[in-house]
Amino acid sequence: MNLVLKKRGLLWWGETPLPCCWGRGGIREVKKEGDGATPIGVFPFRRVFYREDRLQCPKTCLPLSPITPQDGWCDDVGDPAYNQHIQKPYKGRHENLWRQDHLYDIVLVVGHNDDPVVKGEGSGIFVHLRRLEGIPTAGCVALDKDDLLKILKDATLKSCFIVEK
Repeated sequence: MNLVLKKRGLLWWGETPLPCCWGRGGIREVKKEGDGATPIGVFPFRRVFYREDRLQCPKTCLPLSPITPQDGWCDDVGDPAYNQHIQKPYKGRHENLWRQDHLYDIVLVVGHNDDPVVKGEGSGIFVHLRRLEGIPTAGCVALDKDDLLKILKDATLKSCFIVEK
């Protein structure tokens, strides 16, 4: 099964519509670092990070890692680790995966701009937890916790994230 965003505020998991939020920059064919947009395309599921201090280990066949305070994601276009998981302390610009809010209690990493990485074409595109209804993300897609846990449980190693025009 694939996860499909059809630009109507709903993400589809098979025949099931799920409420979601996407990037404040809208949905775009051409993604650039910092534009706040969710990229259009087909992206494989790569791995899952989760906060084991906040929830039980999610059931999934995908590679799974607990998040630690040292985990980050490089968003520094000039850095050799651009659009990759890093360990802190780290001198390049990066996003913290260990957050005080609950957005990254579960993070599904999707394969956007990672095979190969192209500098400046966007980093850290995830499916993560939603804030209050309707608040956009910085380019990721956000879901309610129960919906994301269901997707992870049902996902296969061939599942993809599809963002349509």
